[in-house]
Amino acid sequence: MADRRIGGAGGGSDPGRKGPAVVAIAAAGALVVGGGGIGAGGSAAVESAALRNISAKKADGTKAAQSGNAQQAWRRLGLRELKKHAKSDLNCVINSFGEIRGFLVRTPCKSLERGLFAIGDDEGNAAVVSVAWVRFHTRGHAESFEELHKIHGNGDITPLGSSLLGMAGVRFTADHYGSRRSGTTVTIAEAESGKGKVSGEALKVIAEVSSYLPHP
Repeated sequence: MADRRIGGAGGGSDPGRKGPAVVAIAAAGALVVGGGGIGAGGSAAVESAALRNISAKKADGTKAAQSGNAQQAWRRLGLRELKKHAKSDLNCVINSFGEIRGFLVRTPCKSLERGLFAIGDDEGNAAVVSVAWVRFHTRGHAESFEELHKIHGNGDITPLGSSLLGMAGVRFTADHYGSRRSGTTVTIAEAESGKGKVSGEALKVIAEVSSYLPHP
């Protein structure tokens, strides 16, 4: 599948662009839940009850995310954290692409935090989530960034790379996307299926809940 440029609600992307937005997450045929981590094994054939009913748990998950407890947010969605990595950076420009990069050249960010999570149920299904917290010097800059990011094909903040989780295979498409602004910070969350069966509806809920996680 061709890489897609990310940058907008509902998947602001344009097909066919080969750029830095490719983030490898699920090892070829190897992302499974087991022993509290990720390892080789079979895959789930059907979506679990927890994932099928995830929309009903969205409010509880959001509340936990707002409190700053990511693991509690996953649990309230019927999932659990398998692995994560986080990184802070002051340079948003080199960690972005497309028109989003151009905006950040003209309007430097104050800080950038990025997180990468692998979360799953107890039946071998797993999703991967990228979250970026972009902080600006003024509320006006944050508002302008948020509006630009909502437009399809305008680029994105580059998600963290696959080597940080030791996995490869899944590309972020922005089809399952959540974002919000709080003061001078814009949070961008994207989710993809990593193993087994995770529906688009479930991925959308996961991304929207993740967008409420406060920056580290």
